[in-house]
Amino acid sequence: MTGKKLIVSALVLALIQIGFLSWIIAGRAAILRNGKEVLLKVQPVDPRDLLRGDYISLNNNISRIPVKLIASLPQGKLSSDDTAMVVRLKKGSDGYWQPTAAWFGKAPAPAGEDEADIAGHVGEGWGLSDPEATIAPDYGIDRFYLPEGEGMAIQDDMRVRPFGIKLALAADGTAQIKALMDGDKTLFEEPLY
Repeated sequence: MTGKKLIVSALVLALIQIGFLSWIIAGRAAILRNGKEVLLKVQPVDPRDLLRGDYISLNNNISRIPVKLIASLPQGKLSSDDTAMVVRLKKGSDGYWQPTAAWFGKAPAPAGEDEADIAGHVGEGWGLSDPEATIAPDYGIDRFYLPEGEGMAIQDDMRVRPFGIKLALAADGTAQIKALMDGDKTLFEEPLY
């Protein structure tokens, strides 16, 4: 009887783990498939990770948000530990989306038809009293992995012409990188699974 219980327990545990991983993968795929597409301008930072291979560390046009765009500044004028933040984006005339407003917590109203909200968080200790200062939210879209040997060539190209990332945004503002763009050309696209 003990042997059967052990086997059943092991199978149940394995099914729970498989279910959890499937749920994470399906959630990411749903955002990539159904999310609102947003294009951000990027600049290179570092193209190689010795353990994972080539990647581009992305510094984009929403990496630094001016404090003057934040509508709901907290008391004390400092961000607390891991403060949730929403940044409202609007498509510019050049096709790239730009930040137009930001809030700690949630946006007071849903984004309009020609707008999109991206969710992130801000680490502890950012000074918010100077309206000319900027803060750096983390959206979870700071790296894009590339096929072996592609990182250096793309980094060099990014220094001479504009590159971008196409994002897919879920209704709650969760972002997934959908593709790396060289102008209007898609260089690499993330697979759904």
